[in-house]
Amino acid sequence: MNSPADSALSARIAAVAERLTEVPGVVAVALGGSRARGTHRVDSDWDLGLYYRGDLDVPALARLARELTGTPVEVAGPGGWGPWVNGGAWLVVDGVAVDWILRDLDRVERVWAECGVGRYEVATQPGHPLGFWSPAYPGEVALARVLADPQGELTDLQRAVRHYPEPLRAALVAASWEAEFSVAGARKVAASGDALYVSLCLSRAFGILAQSLHAHHRRWLLNEKGALASAAALPAAPPDFAARLTAALAGPAAEAVEHAAVLVAEVRAALV
Repeated sequence: MNSPADSALSARIAAVAERLTEVPGVVAVALGGSRARGTHRVDSDWDLGLYYRGDLDVPALARLARELTGTPVEVAGPGGWGPWVNGGAWLVVDGVAVDWILRDLDRVERVWAECGVGRYEVATQPGHPLGFWSPAYPGEVALARVLADPQGELTDLQRAVRHYPEPLRAALVAASWEAEFSVAGARKVAASGDALYVSLCLSRAFGILAQSLHAHHRRWLLNEKGALASAAALPAAPPDFAARLTAALAGPAAEAVEHAAVLVAEVRAALV
């Protein structure tokens, strides 16, 4: 049950969302992250997805940010934070961290259409060490709480994306082959002591396994944060998956590779 302070803050955030939809270009605002899923801590940020179409009035966003915070705020326009995270701003409103994250709704809809036929991308993106997986776009919509949506566009999309596409499920489960390939690559150089290459290969392998496990269970996986704990809780995950994976990453290179190989084999067998 929310405290009076929590309820007041939620109302404040909802009011901010309504103000945001008055900015030219912004068509909807959604609460994402742990706050939307109910897994947040007291000090968790409030992540607001700003869904826009066409030309976004970034100066108007900056003026609103200054009004809300009482201080100038740098707002990164489309592309300012990289090709996929896009842009946004970090604010402190009434002593609480509030993040604005830009999302081009036209692009989100295009990605959703691609996911529907089993196509996805994995792109280099700051803040995503294992790459940005394009299904995160519809996944964000599916797991978000829509706060302001005057024309109902984001709400309509949310209804659609809550049905996980079977072609995407098949494609992401099949992607687990790369985990085995990455471990094989790490094995070739483990004896040389190339810790960086081995650790990158194993991290990549485990990241792919997390994607495949979530897809197998028709669950959206948005990023690397919390991915291990989430994957370990899925029925198809091997016993003690999180502990074994953590131990593998912490061990000597040669041992880590062999532990990783066993984990990859167990997961791939469970995905059949």
